[in-house]
Amino acid sequence: MDFVDIRYQVEGPVARITLDRPEARNAYSEEMVRSLVAAFDAAEADEEVRVVVLTGEGKAFSAGGDLKRMREHSGMFAGGPYALRRNYQMGIHTIPQRIATFEKPVIAAVNGPAMGAGLDLACMCDIRVAAERARFASSFINVGLVPGDGGAYFLTRAIGFPRALEMMLTARVVEPQEALSLGLVSAIVADDQLLSEAHARAEALAARAPLAVRLTKRAAYHALGADMAAALELAATFQGVVQNSEDHQEALEALLDKRAPTFTGK
Repeated sequence: MDFVDIRYQVEGPVARITLDRPEARNAYSEEMVRSLVAAFDAAEADEEVRVVVLTGEGKAFSAGGDLKRMREHSGMFAGGPYALRRNYQMGIHTIPQRIATFEKPVIAAVNGPAMGAGLDLACMCDIRVAAERARFASSFINVGLVPGDGGAYFLTRAIGFPRALEMMLTARVVEPQEALSLGLVSAIVADDQLLSEAHARAEALAARAPLAVRLTKRAAYHALGADMAAALELAATFQGVVQNSEDHQEALEALLDKRAPTFTGK
């Protein structure tokens, strides 16, 4: 498909999705929403892709909602309460729903400010690496809104309820070092080194046994909302699957032979 307001490219086992509305600080458009979902569909269907890197073009990761379109009550921001509710459900909510079922690891390379829904998008990813110029804010309350695309869900899981609630209620801007201390990001790197760092991490993940990586991710997210018995039941089921995989046997042979493994995803 033709992607609009994003770029999608594959380099070996890594797919890179780039938000591409730099003139609007990579704020969402209806076309970007549809293209993002389609890009994750493409990455899921491509058996050669093992990891996705998500980043932004220009100096911002994403400003979230397009304030100019909000003021005009146009596009996804048009209509009364029922119509707007439907717009969210059929539009921007398709992004967290799609990412939630995406089996492969997703690394957010936060190249600049991630504000409002932009922060929420970063929090939907599994790992976040930040450039020195990155900034973070759950800024909805500054424009009289609530985190309408799932921020109350994702931010609380990323950094814990008390800290997330404080960020949402105050809309204060979090600098990279604080984001690191909060656990919001895993690393801070120089602006010009961000993509190389993100891709190095992606390549390292891609070198792992693909089935084990996918099921580990699924088990971890399932455990967030499960009791211990359910989490252990799923862990036993997944372990039964991977312990009978060719990649598990290859990993054992490689360790014992003191060589690098070659995984096939089988």
